[in-house]
Amino acid sequence: MRRYTILVKPDEGAYVVSVPTLPGCHSVGDTLAEAIENAQEAIELYLDTLRERGEPIHEETEHPQAIIVDVAA
Repeated sequence: MRRYTILVKPDEGAYVVSVPTLPGCHSVGDTLAEAIENAQEAIELYLDTLRERGEPIHEETEHPQAIIVDVAA
């Protein structure tokens, strides 16, 4: 079992997901739950592709954090 951070961004009635540790691994869903489920599937496919190519599996050693900051506008 591996653990990856996903970033979810609402976008025009859908949710777009990216996986920072896995470059190019993206997904989308109409609901948040669907987006998460699709992201899990995308990650599995991404890792399967790496295995098939004999490439190393990227491990997430530190989890990215989203931090909101206020700035003068």
